[in-house]
Amino acid sequence: MAEYVAEVIWTRNGQDFLSNRYSRKHILRFDGGIEIPGSSSPHVVPIPMSDAAAIDPEEAFVSSLSSCHMLWFLSIAAKRKFCVDRYADKAIGVMEKNSEGKLAMTLVTLKPEVIFSGEVTPSREQIEKMHHDAHQECFIANSVKTELRCEPVHVAI
Repeated sequence: MAEYVAEVIWTRNGQDFLSNRYSRKHILRFDGGIEIPGSSSPHVVPIPMSDAAAIDPEEAFVSSLSSCHMLWFLSIAAKRKFCVDRYADKAIGVMEKNSEGKLAMTLVTLKPEVIFSGEVTPSREQIEKMHHDAHQECFIANSVKTELRCEPVHVAI
């Protein structure tokens, strides 16, 4: 068993909490010591109570799915002796009412673009298989009920 720790720290700092006009900005602190500004999404709580420059839970959710998929893809490519020079993904999450009528992240679409080099580069089918295998192994994807799609941009150089 492995345990992962993320601290979420918010302080009122004298704001009028009871009027519901308080900043949602907070700190996300991870076990390695890095701190990242967090906030509610401006789509959920209007600015100035939200901070558009900070990461919101929805963005963190989408990025964790994308990051996990990428890490598995890189591992699989290395094991199959395909040299990856660059991996970039612009993942998109959609928030809407789910089948229970609750707002939820109902779809996340990954759009990875992978550039390979070396004497042997993978075929389109091999790239798709590596993405499929990465999806099957991704701990985060295996932990959520959100539909997750992967639509890779096929680049092999």
